[in-house]
Amino acid sequence: MTGPTPPPPLPRAPGEVMIEAHDLSKVFGSVRALDSVTVSARRGTVLALLGHNGAGKTTLVNILTASLPPTSGRAAVAGFDVVRQPREIRRRIGLTGQFASVDGHLGGRDNLVLLARLLGADRRAARARADELLDLFALREVATRRAGTYSGGLRRRLDLAACLVGRPEVIFLDEPTTGLDPSSRLRLWEIVEGLVAEGTTVVLTTQYLDEADRLADSIVVLAAGAVIASGTAAELKARVGRRTVTVALEDSDDPRIAVMALREAGLEPVNSPTDASIVVPVQASREMARVVRALDRVGIEAAELAFAEPSLDDVYLTLAAQPAPSPGGPIA
Repeated sequence: MTGPTPPPPLPRAPGEVMIEAHDLSKVFGSVRALDSVTVSARRGTVLALLGHNGAGKTTLVNILTASLPPTSGRAAVAGFDVVRQPREIRRRIGLTGQFASVDGHLGGRDNLVLLARLLGADRRAARARADELLDLFALREVATRRAGTYSGGLRRRLDLAACLVGRPEVIFLDEPTTGLDPSSRLRLWEIVEGLVAEGTTVVLTTQYLDEADRLADSIVVLAAGAVIASGTAAELKARVGRRTVTVALEDSDDPRIAVMALREAGLEPVNSPTDASIVVPVQASREMARVVRALDRVGIEAAELAFAEPSLDDVYLTLAAQPAPSPGGPIA
């Protein structure tokens, strides 16, 4: 007796969609770690997965890297099914985590040469690839030092270099800059941007919202195993936050008169009785002129005007405040 016929490969535009998952769910006993998650990413883009610890990010990455089978749903990476073609996927991906996975007893170059040899390269090709990556990650000066003596930033760069030895089409970065100083984080961001510019697809899990804002072409926010929001950073900001103009008044100005003038102009100002500043929600920066004209009509000249876009932090805090889905209960 033969088993059930496997599902056909997921439809995919050649050379474009590199990550495609539909209605992925994963159940551990009575806990649903993922609940009908759908995500996708095109070649040469960064997909960021945001969420608190336990949101389902790691489970999703484990399924996409063919380390864990889904309970239901389908997924493909580089056109290969995660259940039926795991070896093909592993040949095309690189994976690095929060903690450096290189051998601390070996030097930086030796680590990279060893990995290249394990992947089938001959001695000459392995050395050439190691030297190429040492240059890319600015590790030449420490190439012969034991990796165990590297700083956190150097270890992270070596770890990322190690996951690129096999020239993967897709890279999974699990919180790659956790614990790094600002300059090391910036260096890693620049490296990721360079890889993406060359056509590499990146799946990034992070809790740093500025990291997602800088790197991500698309963002998926997870909570309790379910997608609660997705889109570009700009789209998410537009959904949950409005632009604002903050008006700082002179000590001699009466905030009540300013608020009244702004309301008469069709605006909806908010101010604090203990603070001589007024926040005015607006649709675009050009409405600053409308604020200035309204105040001018009552003889008030603002001491300071500041226009602000909603940040990804605002988005995340707003979403986190919403009731999360509850997939963690018993499965019916």
